[in-house]
Amino acid sequence: MFNLIKRKLSTLSADFEYYVACWKHSRNLPALEGRDRNILKALKKDGVYVTTLADLGLNSSSELLKAAYQQLSQMENPNNGHLDEKLPQISTVTGLPEFYAWAMEKRLLNLIENYIGLPIAFHGVHLRKDFPSKHQFGTLLWHGDSEDRRIIKIFIYLNDVEEKTGPFEYIPRSLTSLFSWNYIRLFYKLWKSGYRGIDDEEVKTIIPKSAWKSCPGPAGTVLIVDAKNTLHHGTVRTEDRLTLFFCYTANPPEKPELCTQYWDDTYPRAELRQQVENSR
Repeated sequence: MFNLIKRKLSTLSADFEYYVACWKHSRNLPALEGRDRNILKALKKDGVYVTTLADLGLNSSSELLKAAYQQLSQMENPNNGHLDEKLPQISTVTGLPEFYAWAMEKRLLNLIENYIGLPIAFHGVHLRKDFPSKHQFGTLLWHGDSEDRRIIKIFIYLNDVEEKTGPFEYIPRSLTSLFSWNYIRLFYKLWKSGYRGIDDEEVKTIIPKSAWKSCPGPAGTVLIVDAKNTLHHGTVRTEDRLTLFFCYTANPPEKPELCTQYWDDTYPRAELRQQVENSR
């Protein structure tokens, strides 16, 4: 009991320090262009903003796409056809300049800092191939990510994504505002699952499917997501989905140990493979 009380007090103290830090930093937030203020407004309302690389208009987008397709062509076949649950194939591409340059575009960083409310850290980027599945498991279950109190993840579709390809789907934050009855019921179910995720049938009992927001789109579609506070998942698919995942948090994040996967050896690192190929 004493240890439980001690942990609760420690959490409350950390949360208080966090809100004070946000208040202090609010006067130092970078100015935004009008189009980016609209993105910020949408993120604060519903936790997700959907656009395209063309409409976003960042200078390094063409080089990013060229590098992404080059890396996709070098990903080895995982030979997973016999598996009932096919885990995604992930390559860490953080160390390649085309991905880093796009992630560090000043407009993008200014937008993310305004949303997170503190100085930010870019942790890295994954190139990811998700395979067909007949049922929900892993990130196909509804979940929220855990790296920080606010997390911005940017997903970029590298192929056309429609129902058969398993689009990203989310519940608008306006339907699950903090301490609302919907919020309490959903996050109680998440807690009961050990934060592994909950399936469609459980979510339907709280939020009707008609309120869920699916995000299909052509190659080049960009999703900017608060992956902590917006309940989301990938949907069951019959065809492969190809994406880039970028991750940003406050600096430092609440749980830095969960961020190392974007630059360490958890997944194959493309820059190491490239060094080997260049040395031949």
